Amino acid sequence: MTNLKISYPGDLPVSQRRDDLLSAIRENQVVIVAGATGSGKTTQLPKMCLELGRTSIAHTQPRRIAARSVAERIAEELTVELGAEVGYQVRFTDKASKKTLVKVMTDGILLNALQKDPDLKQFDTVIIDEAHERSLNIDFLIGYLKQILPRRPDLKVIITSATIDPESFSNHFDGAPIVEVSGRSFPIEIRYRPVKSAKEADIDFDASNAADDYVDGLVGALAELEQEPDGDVLVFLSGESEIKDAQDAVLGAATAGRIMKQIEVLPLYGRLSSAEQHRIFEKSSLAGLRRRIILATNVAETSLTIPNIKYVIDAGTARISRYSTRAKVQRLPIEAISQASANQRAGRAGRTSPGIVLRLYSEEDFRARSEFTDPEILRTNLAAVILQAASIGIRDLSQFPFLQPPDPKGIKDGKKLLVELGALEETSEDLTLTKLGRQLAAIPIDPRFARMLIESKARNTTREVMAIVAGLTIQDPRERPLANREASDALHARFTDPTSDFLTLLNLWNYLEEQQKKLSSSAFRRLCRKEFLNYIRIREWQDLFRQLSSLAKPLGLAVGNRRKDPIGIHKSILAGLVSQIGLRDTKLSHVKAGKPPRRSNEYQGVAKKFMVFPGSALAKNLPETLMSAELVETTKLYARMNAAIQPEWIEEVAPELCQKEQTDAAWSAKQGAVLAREKVSVFGLTIVSGRTVQYSRFDPGFCRHLFIRHALVLGEWDSRQKFQQKNAQLIADLTQRAEKIRKPELAPSEEQIAAFYEKHIPAEVNSTRSFEGWWKEARRQQPELLTMTEQALLAFSLVPQTENDYPGTISALGHEFEVEYRFAPGEAEDGLVIKVPLALLSSLSAEAFQWLVQGMLEDLATELIRTLPKPLRRNFVPAGEWAKRVLPELSIGEGSIESQLAASLSRSGLARVSAEEFDVAKLPDPLRPGYRVVDDQGIQIGFGKDLKMLQQELAPLASKRVVDLASQQFEDLERRVEKLAELNFPSKISSNHSGITVDAYPALVEEAGLFMIKVLASEQERRKIQPMATAKMIANEIPSPADYISKHLKPQEKLAIAAVGYSGTNDLISDLIVAMILQELSRHPDSLVFTAKESEAIRDLVQAGILERSFQVIETLQLISEAAAEAQFSLSKLSSASEVFSTEQKHINQLLCENMVLLTGLALLPRIEIYLRAIPQRIKKLYENPARDSKLWAEYLQAEKLFQSAGGTIPAAATHELELVEARWMLEEFRVNLFAQNLGTKYPISLKRISEKLKF
Repeated sequence: MTNLKISYPGDLPVSQRRDDLLSAIRENQVVIVAGATGSGKTTQLPKMCLELGRTSIAHTQPRRIAARSVAERIAEELTVELGAEVGYQVRFTDKASKKTLVKVMTDGILLNALQKDPDLKQFDTVIIDEAHERSLNIDFLIGYLKQILPRRPDLKVIITSATIDPESFSNHFDGAPIVEVSGRSFPIEIRYRPVKSAKEADIDFDASNAADDYVDGLVGALAELEQEPDGDVLVFLSGESEIKDAQDAVLGAATAGRIMKQIEVLPLYGRLSSAEQHRIFEKSSLAGLRRRIILATNVAETSLTIPNIKYVIDAGTARISRYSTRAKVQRLPIEAISQASANQRAGRAGRTSPGIVLRLYSEEDFRARSEFTDPEILRTNLAAVILQAASIGIRDLSQFPFLQPPDPKGIKDGKKLLVELGALEETSEDLTLTKLGRQLAAIPIDPRFARMLIESKARNTTREVMAIVAGLTIQDPRERPLANREASDALHARFTDPTSDFLTLLNLWNYLEEQQKKLSSSAFRRLCRKEFLNYIRIREWQDLFRQLSSLAKPLGLAVGNRRKDPIGIHKSILAGLVSQIGLRDTKLSHVKAGKPPRRSNEYQGVAKKFMVFPGSALAKNLPETLMSAELVETTKLYARMNAAIQPEWIEEVAPELCQKEQTDAAWSAKQGAVLAREKVSVFGLTIVSGRTVQYSRFDPGFCRHLFIRHALVLGEWDSRQKFQQKNAQLIADLTQRAEKIRKPELAPSEEQIAAFYEKHIPAEVNSTRSFEGWWKEARRQQPELLTMTEQALLAFSLVPQTENDYPGTISALGHEFEVEYRFAPGEAEDGLVIKVPLALLSSLSAEAFQWLVQGMLEDLATELIRTLPKPLRRNFVPAGEWAKRVLPELSIGEGSIESQLAASLSRSGLARVSAEEFDVAKLPDPLRPGYRVVDDQGIQIGFGKDLKMLQQELAPLASKRVVDLASQQFEDLERRVEKLAELNFPSKISSNHSGITVDAYPALVEEAGLFMIKVLASEQERRKIQPMATAKMIANEIPSPADYISKHLKPQEKLAIAAVGYSGTNDLISDLIVAMILQELSRHPDSLVFTAKESEAIRDLVQAGILERSFQVIETLQLISEAAAEAQFSLSKLSSASEVFSTEQKHINQLLCENMVLLTGLALLPRIEIYLRAIPQRIKKLYENPARDSKLWAEYLQAEKLFQSAGGTIPAAATHELELVEARWMLEEFRVNLFAQNLGTKYPISLKRISEKLKF
């Protein structure tokens, strides 16, 4: 028993139950005391415990201000000094001593004490006051106390509560006795005044949708209370914005005369300045005031006792903090309050006199509401509780004896957050507290904030982060009075950092620190008041900073001097907010027509999308990525305290939370390593996309495989080594030997080459860098370690080939052509490939290479035999055996292989074979040589197996190259020629270039009526051009006898000339002179002459015979015109729509074409009559047997199609190959043979002969 003088005020209801309470406490370990506010239980119960001899009493309060005021009151009643027998402890403030018998503390302080004193042995009595509030700490303490009571039978526990459900506490403590203490109150009249279109209040009730209703209801209720005696009115509304709306409406109604004007309207909510809150407790200075109207949030339910309240108007709603386990955010929805809260609000009206309560909802609505407000443990993130529990050895919270067990999802989310922060780690059994977790538990603030402080040590930003964390923990010291909102905002804007609300807070801290050093205490207070800064909250901020500094020292956190390191600060803060980052939505927001699209203002967070709160410094310039200290859902989900961040910081700060995925791993020759594209995500949000990384960190074995495959096998790296050059030469030689015999499977495969390197290179080598480091040392010991041999590379030996079988070059046309041997089935370059310099392309012919090489002759002969028609082929089976038999008989390289092979097979006596019967087109691709055309640098500019087509495609390039080379040695050769006397030039010129002899061919050409000597690339081209040019030049020196001949022509001869298409004798004689010259030129090789002497001889010969030949030709034309007339008459008997009519009319036009004499030639001119006379015979036979005509016509069309496919036209062009010109007249003979055999052909003709002629 102490020497304290203990007395109890007689006017308190609890004093009247003193004996009952002393008895209950004495006889029971746990007692439940239920009493209304004002009953005196908070101040008198500790004294009763002292009276019973308890000497170490822990008395908890839910709020810091209450803990201090209660301690002061008890000390005053006991007439002791505060801090002696009666003390208090709140966060960071401990005013107690060894003498202290009663220690009043916040419930959080008692909770923290459990870490060092799990059985609370320092106390013999614990009083949990205001337990009906069911805060998180209260519920945890009540559960924990139940656990330790069996271990502490000497411990007394007293639970005090309002008259709200005391039975639940009794049941929790196994039927502990309840002592009820009545409060001091007066009768209260409840009136229900539901608004006109009231909706049932429910979770997420959107007050803005019903604003007119509750405002009108409030004004109506105030009007109704004017019938009652004067007294102040307390109005309960859901939030600050609703209070502002109501304030405007009430003042407007007073001005309009709807309610009395003698009123004063005062708001009351948490963000209000202290001065404005204090006005509620002061006497008004307004003269003639009849009534004060206090517009308050639920802060006025229990926290504050407001004097002179006679009337209460209750809107029935409140913003209730509620954690969403689905969205993982703390929400502040407007909800319908419980019956218990409604009764608490009603109780405010009956403290000093009878009161009236007007509820703006119906009685049915009231009765339908839940009986009690959900305990905080069911509405909040449990991370702090789980951390504290883990720090005192409670590992499984699901088994903890809570009054009401929290949602398992809530426990799961709390653990998840602590794992994120590194406070818990998963073990095989459960989650275990880490070293970092113990550090966080030692700092009595939100675990996220504690994590920021721990991180600040590594980044040397402890001072700055501690100031920010302390600022986040208190209520915002920046005040915005309603009457001075613009002025306060302007002053506060000085501290704004547009990238960070945290730096904004730090700027304010630094400013206050500087001003406090300069100013006296009173001057500093005046400054705060002037600049709308709450001095009390600033002192709390500073005290909290000092206490955090003290607590941080044992953890190695030293507060140094001011540093300007915004990146380090934000990285420290980010350590606690990794799951509260957001990536700005890339979508465009909906805009009105005619306006440019804008980026969405939404952010994709870990749980769901959110928006930056309008009051944030970031609201006007949204960053791509941000972190937020507070995600709160009201009408929308808002991020309230934010900063712009770089996504890559997350990897640095929380690498264990990042999930990395590598894709597209591939060898990089430039980097000499395997690179991959990496995506980094955290909680499902992609923070890095497509970053290039070294893949060896993730899969060194795979990287080694790719390094060997690409760098060493394929040579895809910059570090060329001597061993690799030697190995490449060996591999190339072995591969070429295998491809020559068309057995590539015998060549070294990539797998065999890789296996060699894998055998000799250690496992840790997986990049150019690691290889060079290893090889630098290894080659000193074994310089030939990585040099291959055929024996080491292959399990067998390739049969060597002689140079004669597969030579490296082929001789043709006096040149040596390099050859390659490729095995590439299905590809263009399969087989023998001949390397052709561009300058030699025009001079080549396929016949020069038809024998291929010695090693391929047997296969070539075999396949040629297989192309024979079946009746012949069956005499020579198996083809391979016959090829071996006849091969020794062939004179290789002499003539065509088809001719020699045909002769050899014919000598067998089994069948007669001609060269034409081999179908070379059916030879397999590997036996048809390919031609790779290269420039002077050896770079390929064309490739093909059809030499003629390749020559056509590259003719301009080839010609230019030949001419360029020739021009370098024969600059003066090309010139203009005006008369035959100047016509002297060589038939061929040769030049040497890079060891290659290139032949060029000077030619006489006609260009725009002028005659020139030009150098051409090939003889074929010259054969096409020069004869006609020579004939025209010679013709220019022969006088035309046209006038003379015209005077001596008979009328019928003149008609004949016109009938075959000539306009007169002049045109005919001009054509005839050229035709006669061409006929004379044909007696020279290739119709070419190169000297003036030869040309002049032809001129003289033609000039001498022109008259006689002219009359002979005109006579022939008479016969042709008569035959044409007969053919035309026969056609007239046919329908003009018939196919025969159209084809034969076209035929006549082709025979009687313009310049007929010149284009037909003198040798063939008499045959035109025969071709025309065949037309009537066809028409005659057509009537007799149409089917036969159709069959014969189909046969002719086959020949014509072959002719057209070879490039032939009718009439034949002057530049046609000689073979094409001959084939054109073979078609005419073929027609005679088919439709008028009795007329006879000039030579034997058939479809096959035409086909052979076209194989030029």
